Amino acid sequence: MTSPASDAASPARPSISPEQRDPRRFWSDALAWHGAVTPVVLPRVLGFGLYGLAVGLAHEALGWQGLEAGPVHFTGGFLALLLVLRTNAGYERWWEARKLWGGIVNQSRNLAVAGLAYGPADKVWRQRFVRWSAAFPAVARRSLRGERELPDVAALLQSAEEAARLARAGHMPSAVSLRLGALLREALDRGAMPSMAFYSAEYERARLIDHVGGCERILKTPMPRVHTIKLRRFLVLYLLVLPPAVVGQLWWTPALVTILVAYPLLAIDQIAVELENPFSKRNLSHLPLEDICGTVEANLLDLLGPEGGRPDAPSPPAAGGPLTGGHALP
Repeated sequence: MTSPASDAASPARPSISPEQRDPRRFWSDALAWHGAVTPVVLPRVLGFGLYGLAVGLAHEALGWQGLEAGPVHFTGGFLALLLVLRTNAGYERWWEARKLWGGIVNQSRNLAVAGLAYGPADKVWRQRFVRWSAAFPAVARRSLRGERELPDVAALLQSAEEAARLARAGHMPSAVSLRLGALLREALDRGAMPSMAFYSAEYERARLIDHVGGCERILKTPMPRVHTIKLRRFLVLYLLVLPPAVVGQLWWTPALVTILVAYPLLAIDQIAVELENPFSKRNLSHLPLEDICGTVEANLLDLLGPEGGRPDAPSPPAAGGPLTGGHALP
């Protein structure tokens, strides 16, 4: 089984596809519209640009003296640093969420493998256990998004009634974990699962809830609003002071400079907002949870084989062997 502490080999950190290595991707990314923050920030950028245009026209008509540019330029560098720090904080939340989901991937696989390797040979039990193990990521995804419609879970469990019962649960992932625990206890009580394997599977089941709890901590603990308010207020004041500091002989200069400065600053600010909630489909660059859950489901159902029977496996070690640490398994 893979290590429960981290995602196996590569799933936690997405592998780079050949398309991403393609040098021509630079221009497709630079000119991309879908998936970019440009549509969100463009109205704000144009608004500040119109303000800069008004300042330029007023200077052209009245000929008043512009502000000293030195302090404004220094302030702009400091503001950009603060925005980058905020974006880094948002990315930390995104990356922590991805690592937690890497753990969900690992624990789901480990739990299913433990059940198939050491659990009953009963086909019905094996089908139920693997399908409930595969259902956990899907239910966790729905729970983190506040969704109560579970058509994919109903199809996976082959029971609309079970899916409806899950949807009525106060905490859906815990309800799935409880059902998995009941299946493990059933196998132990029947004498069809060694106690050592039972405790190992229980550990994997508990870790699933730990990972979901970590995701819920990210979801329910937004970045401090007081920081966001002050930073955005600082940003607005800077962009309002910028045009009077860059007036010159050309009346359109303040508008052009304001647009060129406002676009990257407002874009960086919006990127931090998009990264704050890595689970919501409304946010750009949210985690690809549908793909992750689909991969786990396909992997686990593939373990059942074409008929869901028990695959050929080596005989377990005799009592007193290395697996039991010198004690016979019950």
